[in-house]
Amino acid sequence: MARRGRRKPSNLRRVIAVLILAAFVFGAWFVHGWVGSGPLKANYAFTVPPRSTLGTIAAKLQKEGAIASASRFRLRARLFGDGGATLKAGQFTLPKGASPARILAIIESEDYLTRLVSVPEGMPSIMVWDRLNAQPLLSGKVAVPAEGSILPDSYAFQTGESRQAVLDRMQAAMHRTLGELWPSRSKLTPVKTPAEAVILASIVEKETAKPSERPMVAGLYANRLRLGMRLQADPTIIYPITKGKPLGRRIKESEVHAINTYNTYAIAGLPAGPITNPGRASIAAVLNPAKTDAIYMVADGTGGHVFASTLEQHNKNVAKWFAIRKARGDL
Repeated sequence: MARRGRRKPSNLRRVIAVLILAAFVFGAWFVHGWVGSGPLKANYAFTVPPRSTLGTIAAKLQKEGAIASASRFRLRARLFGDGGATLKAGQFTLPKGASPARILAIIESEDYLTRLVSVPEGMPSIMVWDRLNAQPLLSGKVAVPAEGSILPDSYAFQTGESRQAVLDRMQAAMHRTLGELWPSRSKLTPVKTPAEAVILASIVEKETAKPSERPMVAGLYANRLRLGMRLQADPTIIYPITKGKPLGRRIKESEVHAINTYNTYAIAGLPAGPITNPGRASIAAVLNPAKTDAIYMVADGTGGHVFASTLEQHNKNVAKWFAIRKARGDL
């Protein structure tokens, strides 16, 4: 009887072997992509803004050339790390060729060059004061700054630096910005001084949630000032009550008619001072307002406004806004 030869591996065994090899290669590539050298060609100072998320940081790292892929960084950070749960705001030194794993460890560590304190656009001075006092790495006391004297931005500071020093930089930035923007003002602006520009810009800042609308809102208020109409800006009612903090309720009818130097429903012209700290864009909008014949506006339900040049059209827009609020259950 002839001897039987060895049986050849089945196709299934070949497939399994290939899959195991592929899994091993993929796993090695995936792990190497986390611990292997990154694309940085030299040491790099990387800034993590306050309240950043893993997603925004990954996108920023990719944009600045520190990692190859934001999506792969996010995935590996969740699998191999804590998913960015302990990100620190500040400026960090990323070494040449730093791996994604090393980068995440650095920006989650206390090994920072500088820390940042952030002032969002439209944050009133009392809340800036709260934020400075809440930062435990700063030292010393500071008085509540004058409203409108601070330029919203993120400001770096060193551990142990005085709160007053940081505030001085915030106010110097506003002074510098006004100096840059004031000479380029257009003939359409109704403001006569940089101080008036800040006051009107603070109202524009509070009145619209859409940056693209700022020149239009500024144009509307410019028209009202030229015509001698009252500005009738709701945020100016709130400011004397809360110093710019959220009211947390609807404005009362008695507050609409309250006589004070801020309530632009009760007084003509600009209020006595700014009602918040406006950003650069709102100041620029006031100094270069849109050319428009609009003198009325009402919310449109999307965070923006509908504008009108006649009271008849404005009343129709108001009726539409009330219908939207009723449909939402706000009324």
